[in-house]
Amino acid sequence: MRRSAAGRVMAGAMAAAAGGDSDGESEELVLTPAQLIQSLEQAWLNEKFAPELLESKPEIIECVVEQLDHMEANLKRAKKGDLKVSVHHMEIERIRFVLSSYLRCRLVKIEKFFPHILEKEKSRAEGEPSILSPEEFAFATEYMANTEAYLKNVALKHMPPNLQKVSLLKSVPKPNLDSFVFLRVLERQENILVEPETDEQREYAIDLEEGSQHLIRYRTVAPLVASGAVQLI
Repeated sequence: MRRSAAGRVMAGAMAAAAGGDSDGESEELVLTPAQLIQSLEQAWLNEKFAPELLESKPEIIECVVEQLDHMEANLKRAKKGDLKVSVHHMEIERIRFVLSSYLRCRLVKIEKFFPHILEKEKSRAEGEPSILSPEEFAFATEYMANTEAYLKNVALKHMPPNLQKVSLLKSVPKPNLDSFVFLRVLERQENILVEPETDEQREYAIDLEEGSQHLIRYRTVAPLVASGAVQLI
């Protein structure tokens, strides 16, 4: 029987961190509905404030959609006029907004950086998690094909032969990983190397205390964002 979204989120990374099972089976991380929504909100804020496209969270999305269906089914069975119905309806709308905003933010980044995202996906090592869901990969591939066709039909075919080819990798700007971001530390981190701002400065190390907030270059903390040790705000 299939588990509901309230009771499961796949967590192969959890099994890998533990060294894996002796029989090779992956474990599952069980989350409450509140923890599930918190995971969605964390992914949403990170995606919203990170300059690059982050790793896809298909398990979280699937489970949140299932949880929304479960909540709506419960509302249909509730008594009309009950104050709790209005409160739960507002919570459903809030969750839908966060989910829609998260997916929309990812689509905007795909449209903005599609050549670099597809190139990164092409060079991804075997076993490395994808930054695109299957649906996002199909969208990015089609978007790139349509962009190339549009450029060719509208402009390039009217250019001299030596100018009829264009590299989208060179033409489309890359994500600015050197931009600064605000973050809140969720897990204490030691000896984080910070690059100098000027030639006169030297590289130095800092400790990030749990609960502290910082303004720092994104490139420095990108691995911590990916691991969940820090939260962008």
